[in-house]
Amino acid sequence: MQINYTSADDALKLIRSGNRVFIHGSAATPVFLVNKMLDRFAEISDIELVAISTHGKLDWNRPEVLKSFRLNSLFVSDNVRGWVNSEYGEYLPVFLSEIPKLFDKSILKLDVAIVQVSPPDEHGYCTLGTSADIAISAVRNAPVIIAQVNPRMPRVLGEGNVHYSKFAAMVWYESELPEVDYSSKADEITEKIGKQVATLVDDGSTLQMGIGAIPDSVLRSLKNHKYLGVHTEMFSDGLIPLIESGVVDNSRKKVFPGKTISSFILGTRRVYDFVNDNVSVNCLGADFVNDVTTIYKNPKVVAINSALEIDITGQVCADSIGTYQYSGIGGQMDFMRAAALSDGGKPIIALPSTTSKGISRIVPMLKEGAGVVTTRGHIHYVATEYGVVNLYGKNMEQRARLLISISHPDHRETLERAYHNRFGKLPG
Repeated sequence: MQINYTSADDALKLIRSGNRVFIHGSAATPVFLVNKMLDRFAEISDIELVAISTHGKLDWNRPEVLKSFRLNSLFVSDNVRGWVNSEYGEYLPVFLSEIPKLFDKSILKLDVAIVQVSPPDEHGYCTLGTSADIAISAVRNAPVIIAQVNPRMPRVLGEGNVHYSKFAAMVWYESELPEVDYSSKADEITEKIGKQVATLVDDGSTLQMGIGAIPDSVLRSLKNHKYLGVHTEMFSDGLIPLIESGVVDNSRKKVFPGKTISSFILGTRRVYDFVNDNVSVNCLGADFVNDVTTIYKNPKVVAINSALEIDITGQVCADSIGTYQYSGIGGQMDFMRAAALSDGGKPIIALPSTTSKGISRIVPMLKEGAGVVTTRGHIHYVATEYGVVNLYGKNMEQRARLLISISHPDHRETLERAYHNRFGKLPG
């Protein structure tokens, strides 16, 4: 098996002006190749970049780069948030489960895909490593695929296997993967919320965790549970102790029993090493992992997600601060709906009662221009550090009273006034 590696400069000559280019995301973001591509601003123009969450230092914030490259983001991470909210970027609202369909049906027809992969095995197969999610569909549909081959990329089993002959160019470049340590972001409030949410998790539940410190805190509070399963969008460090201790054994799941299922992996080097050639962990495409009809076949699906703010009727904004695009729809609604349909399932929104600046996250009305990710028709459990309430089956007035009860005490008077203005009486 003879594999010919090429230089980044030669590989990136395959990108032509006017191309739509997919960028592999999360910990698999091919930072080296992307920055080399951005440096070609004088040679190519009118390039549309398509990606979900990216990580690592992307050197985009230069006037000359922005004249040649625009970003059409399917999710917004902090390293490109300014780009998306500028005149040179945009955000495309879409469920994560449906993004592969955009590529498959040429709604977003790809010209080039840039991915980061593990080195080929003796049979010539690389893996998409830590991020199968929508990259599987991108590789399936892009006529030109450029691979950054990184020996530090774990070989993750599942659907993300790609034979080296599929690549138009391969660039060998060794670098550490971007890391995120969610445990370092924990504080007294997130730990309290984690314990509150953990009381809702029954033995034999199937877990989905969103991104952030709160889901990680929930996991730390589950060490005395039994027979838990995992079918989640994201796998991070917090799951490792539960798997190693046998708390997570995936024995009660109906979909891929015995295996932890995820669409991408993001955390520290510890989790990247843990998933390397680990037959108990499979990374699969988001169109499968996040498919509602697949998820709810599992018993007692517990979906744990967060939000930026929630109004007193139960509308959840998780993707924007007013009109400022902060993140994206992602997979929140995929799993919230599936948990509601699962036998014994529990959809949960968990959030601190206030922002870091002391502003209430439970509000009379969402900010003007705010996006509703989870609707008030889909909301069930809401948890803050002040308790847990279940809004399912409750009318608007009942919901408002319940949400006020778990708001920060400093803001309850304001919320009670809003309640009076809306319903003509004080909450009793």
